[in-house]
Amino acid sequence: MSFAGLGEDNNKPNVRLQALQKWQCDSGEAEGIKVMGKWREKGRESVHMNLFVFDIETIPDVEAGRLLNDFDGLSDEDVVSAMEHLRVQQSGTTFQPLYLHKVVAISAVFRHGDKVKVWSLGEEDADEKEIVQRFFDGIERFAPTIVSWNGSGFDLPVLHYRAMKNNVIAQKYWDTGEIDNQFKWNNYISRYHNRHIDLMDLLALYNPRANAPLDKIASMLGYPGKMGMSGAKVWETYNEGNLKAIRDYCETDVLNTYLVYLRFEVMRGNITEGELEAEESFLKQYLKEENQPHFNEFLTAWAGE
Repeated sequence: MSFAGLGEDNNKPNVRLQALQKWQCDSGEAEGIKVMGKWREKGRESVHMNLFVFDIETIPDVEAGRLLNDFDGLSDEDVVSAMEHLRVQQSGTTFQPLYLHKVVAISAVFRHGDKVKVWSLGEEDADEKEIVQRFFDGIERFAPTIVSWNGSGFDLPVLHYRAMKNNVIAQKYWDTGEIDNQFKWNNYISRYHNRHIDLMDLLALYNPRANAPLDKIASMLGYPGKMGMSGAKVWETYNEGNLKAIRDYCETDVLNTYLVYLRFEVMRGNITEGELEAEESFLKQYLKEENQPHFNEFLTAWAGE
């Protein structure tokens, strides 16, 4: 679909179109993506032709917490402390309900055609609306298979609430066949469809008692697992003004998710062990050439050094 003519003043810049064009540039669609030769096994091309593996990082929504709990006059830090205190009384944990999470980073591994890119959406100074809109604009443009770890239980519900709060448009994501008939049988919303693969949910066969943490599964399979920090440290790191550390951490998390997904594809018979080795080697080479400190640290941990 075209982004023009959606009730916008035609004399004004088309903000969504500009964001989509920036998403293409950021993702390497326009430039700068490492290119991989297509694999073939028994005449079959690699299945990794249109894949978007993602992870989000969040902080407490201070604005909503202040509004909903009448915390006027408190500093942001005091609002969060009060929110955590109330939450402990309600549920025994400081973990906030999903509608009270604010997105500060979305990171991805994007495999499209014979290309790959690992990055975080938007610049470091991008606001939440821009970050979330870019996520859904990518779906609008490429209709990829999206892959997550606990995306059904956390990432996607959070993105739903934040998209609604920020008036983000996500038409293709919510399509269940009303616009494109193909989406009636395979869409992003229905639990047992395949446009979204929640690895944690699927591997546990939708049984919460069988859920496993990404860190443990990745480490068990020989990948680096958690590096540098944890989700519990995101609010503290955000307050220190170190958003780059959060984005770097999110990117290493999504690398683990992608690598676990490749092993899942071997198990499903969609790729061979040789293709797995080829993709791992290709990814290592890409990370080496990017020469970013957190990628270099990831490679060192992957090598077991």
